[in-house]
Amino acid sequence: MPMIRRRREGWRAVRAGACGRARGAALAAAVLAAASGSAAATATRPPKVMLLIDERNLGSVPTAEVEALVGEKLLAAGVELVDQEMVRSSLKRDRDLMKLAGEARGAAVVGLQYGADILVSGEAVAKPSARRIAESNLRTFEATVTFRAVRTDNAVTLATVARTASVFGLDDTSGGSKALKTAGEQAVGEMLPKMLDGWRKGTAVGTDTGKVILKASGVDQMWKLNAVNGALEKMADGLANVQMLSYMAGLAVFEAQPKIAGAKIAEQLVLNPPEKLRVQVLNVSAGEIQFRVVPAP
Repeated sequence: MPMIRRRREGWRAVRAGACGRARGAALAAAVLAAASGSAAATATRPPKVMLLIDERNLGSVPTAEVEALVGEKLLAAGVELVDQEMVRSSLKRDRDLMKLAGEARGAAVVGLQYGADILVSGEAVAKPSARRIAESNLRTFEATVTFRAVRTDNAVTLATVARTASVFGLDDTSGGSKALKTAGEQAVGEMLPKMLDGWRKGTAVGTDTGKVILKASGVDQMWKLNAVNGALEKMADGLANVQMLSYMAGLAVFEAQPKIAGAKIAEQLVLNPPEKLRVQVLNVSAGEIQFRVVPAP
């Protein structure tokens, strides 16, 4: 209860706005108190995962059996999933983006746009053998399943897995389906513990990769985007090499090299907000800072 009370008081103080330098210092102190609890919570909470699996039975027939299997295993492990219907509606666009941006970086950018902590991408293909066995209707079906789990806040690959399975079957559709499920079961069984272990270990802001992701919401106009970008670039004592990764539906995502701790970066954002805007810090966690901009009073 004391932790919840401190968070509420922190957000209340941030929303009140900065009225003079002394008032700004008080706001920063409230943000830091709330952020410390938020970072600790992120270290223990399960990740939110997005699935992006190109899956085909008989070599060309689209299916989603392996995706359903992976989703079931993730949910059983207490992992939250991004809405797959929303993902499927823009699958082609995201595939193109991953090709343009490079696999790990592209996966991270796509995952961030959907609010995912981890993006699991991969392929699953099943094909029948050319010949039937002993002049019967029985033949073998072979499936290959590959997964890659990428952490979106720093584009670090947490796990890569490839599994192949062969099964016997009479019917083409059911035989291919059985092969996909067999290979998928093996692949997710190997990937899941590696992925969750990598998530639990985390990456502290300013260490290992030397990168921090900054997500700014409320950026619904170009002048706000320019103002936020300018404020981050001016933070010379806190950030270096600021780059915008994406901008979509009012959410701007930046990447930078931090020179100070994440909580200190959040403090500077509150004390030195973008021109004509006010900053509300939403979350400070391993490798990521989330904040919202609102018009200054």
